[in-house]
Amino acid sequence: MKDESAKIPQATAKRLPLYYRYLRNLYTLGKQRVSSAELSEAVKVDSATIRRDFSYFGALGKKGYGYNVKYLLSFFSKTLNQDEMTGVALIGVGNLGTALLNYNFSKNNSAKIVMAFDSDDSKVGKRVGDVPVFSMGELKSRLCQEDITVVILTVPSTAAQVVTDQLADTNVKGILNFTPARLNVPANIRVHHIDLAVELQALIYFLQHYSNEAENSQESIMKS
Repeated sequence: MKDESAKIPQATAKRLPLYYRYLRNLYTLGKQRVSSAELSEAVKVDSATIRRDFSYFGALGKKGYGYNVKYLLSFFSKTLNQDEMTGVALIGVGNLGTALLNYNFSKNNSAKIVMAFDSDDSKVGKRVGDVPVFSMGELKSRLCQEDITVVILTVPSTAAQVVTDQLADTNVKGILNFTPARLNVPANIRVHHIDLAVELQALIYFLQHYSNEAENSQESIMKS
């Protein structure tokens, strides 16, 4: 078994939650083993890529046998820290923010939005999706008090950098940015951008200019 603490390629790291989700479904259905070809068909990632991804973690399967579903599920559960709950804060309780609060990653037992913040006094003090909404004036103190390390940013793009600057004085290490703004952050904070408009435009472009074969994969998410 290889050193699990060693860094793996970022593209591989992005695919791990996808593998884990499918393996959990297989385990629920009582399936005991799965081949890379079966995984490939299910998650729309070619089998060679799957084998290469798994190889970074050592010998997870046997040639001619495939992969033991229960073992893989347990392994990736530990790798992805699925046994530990990560409390997340959401900043910006607009239409998108409200939708995310109501959804609150109900299918993911390792992350949960535990608090939200907004500048609208009519929303402060209320609960959305059973998540309490606090004022922006409480942002730093609440994040530090609860040791929040991950936030979701759903504020207007004009306010995104101002809010991000405030996070530099907290324990936040990761930002999931749903705004179009490209954020300037300290070296110790990682940002993942989720620009729905860009993804939609890219999808339309591929539909217009490419066939519906290999290009019909989730390449902007899984292979970027």
